[in-house]
Amino acid sequence: MLSLDHKIPPPVIALICAALAWILAHFTPGLGYLVPARIPIIVLLVLIGLALDISGLMSFRKAKTTFNPLAPGRSKSIVQNGPYQFTRNPMYLGMVFNLLGLCVYFENPLTLVAVVVFVAYITRFQIIPEERILLAKFGDSYAQYTRSVRRWL
Repeated sequence: MLSLDHKIPPPVIALICAALAWILAHFTPGLGYLVPARIPIIVLLVLIGLALDISGLMSFRKAKTTFNPLAPGRSKSIVQNGPYQFTRNPMYLGMVFNLLGLCVYFENPLTLVAVVVFVAYITRFQIIPEERILLAKFGDSYAQYTRSVRRWL
């Protein structure tokens, strides 16, 4: 396990990426563009993000297993209901939708770099290590789940 694996809570990474989006928008105002129906698009993206986050948490709670991203080894079961039927990482995906809403708010295409950074970091330092731990703990059951449900979408 590398030094950054499971060390920084994913919401903190999302906030850092939101700050990166702000910095990119602030220092490159010439790249700005107008987004038609900007507010409805932002609201839709944020609502999708919140729905994924909340439904993911509710699924974990219903399964009575940990939702602490820093301790995947404490998982008691493989959650496969709710949003986990179509994505293995609905809470991280929810954060992506929230970041996309922020990018639309900033009206600057360069802010999408923050979304790419979030996805790359979370995949490398959170999801892949989680998958290793869950595969070791649940074996073939988890392997089958990974074959039938995508990591992101």
